[in-house]
Amino acid sequence: MSDYLYEVARRLVGFDTVSAHSDVAAIEYLAAELRARKFSVALQPMELGGVAQANLVAWAGPARAGGLIISGHVDTVPFEGQPGWTRDALTLDPQGDRIFGRGTTDMKGFIAECLDGVRQFDLSRLNRPLVFVFTASEEVGCLGAEKAGPALRRILGNIPVPRMAWIGEPTSWAVSHAHKSIVLFDIVVRGRGGHSGAPAAGVNAIAVMGRVIDAIGRIQEERRAEPRAAFRAIFPDAPYDVLNFGTIAGGIALNMIAEECVLRISYRSLPDTDPLELYRDAARRIRALDLHDFASRTAEAVIELRPPMVVPPLNSPRATPLESALFEATGAKDSGGVLFGTDGGWFAQSDIVSLICGPGEMDQAHQPDEYIRRDYFERGPAIVQRVIDTMCCRD
Repeated sequence: MSDYLYEVARRLVGFDTVSAHSDVAAIEYLAAELRARKFSVALQPMELGGVAQANLVAWAGPARAGGLIISGHVDTVPFEGQPGWTRDALTLDPQGDRIFGRGTTDMKGFIAECLDGVRQFDLSRLNRPLVFVFTASEEVGCLGAEKAGPALRRILGNIPVPRMAWIGEPTSWAVSHAHKSIVLFDIVVRGRGGHSGAPAAGVNAIAVMGRVIDAIGRIQEERRAEPRAAFRAIFPDAPYDVLNFGTIAGGIALNMIAEECVLRISYRSLPDTDPLELYRDAARRIRALDLHDFASRTAEAVIELRPPMVVPPLNSPRATPLESALFEATGAKDSGGVLFGTDGGWFAQSDIVSLICGPGEMDQAHQPDEYIRRDYFERGPAIVQRVIDTMCCRD
């Protein structure tokens, strides 16, 4: 264990990189650290949601085919107003066998391990390129990775883009090769307002939204009733598409007919399913609905399905050199699936095969008093070095 590992983690946790805020200061810090280690460095600036963000690409090694991408995201989920925090979320706080702080698990701890791993690594030993890709805005749709993947060829110049990526999301050092797609969209019901004492004169948007919820809920019932045998081992908790009603808002007063209601929905489809299949199914069922509310047959609501945001699925091939390297370095014996999405879905669109393996525990991600286990954290740099050695140094 080195003081540098904890110093990098301390600095990274100290940057407020909640997705709605800029990550540029954290990215510039990482760039300076890697530049000092003789990496070539490029920032990919962008504006997302009106906020300045940046990806970081850093590379070393010869212009030969092969090699490895190691990737992580710099942004975090919010912590302000999240019940349960008992300490400063932006202060690294080692206590006993736990190290607390927002992002320690998801996934600044892994990025600190990467920097400490290469600090102690002789880059002259590289026979193939080593590329770090640290991304912005993963927590809000993997938006940084969507831009990073297609840009790597231009950024790396004469360095061939490695076709394998290791993403250090929290898996307790297990290895995963698959995740479902993620699709998010809003449904807006617009009715006709008025006084609640005369409901027949209006159309209650909340009442009509109830019909929408019932129709879409039946999609989940149907999918749950038909689990896919091919995915039982990969997704044992849910070998089928899953759907969630995330938030709902409608109406402004008890004595007024609700004129508008907005429902936010997310779902996760199996990797071999068209990510938009459920969205189209929902649209078909909504078109077949009775759009009157319960108080009147004289007027109908209007329903809008807003365009979906899609995070692609991941289903990487098995028995790759990276899988073998991760098994060797971590002691893992098999590969499965994770229940969250990653940047790997977008990397796959650029013909990059990704595997997921990292030191954090998934049940700590996004939680108050987020922490990483000290033993998982401190063994990380050696694992990073061993995987780099296997993928980038051996003949």
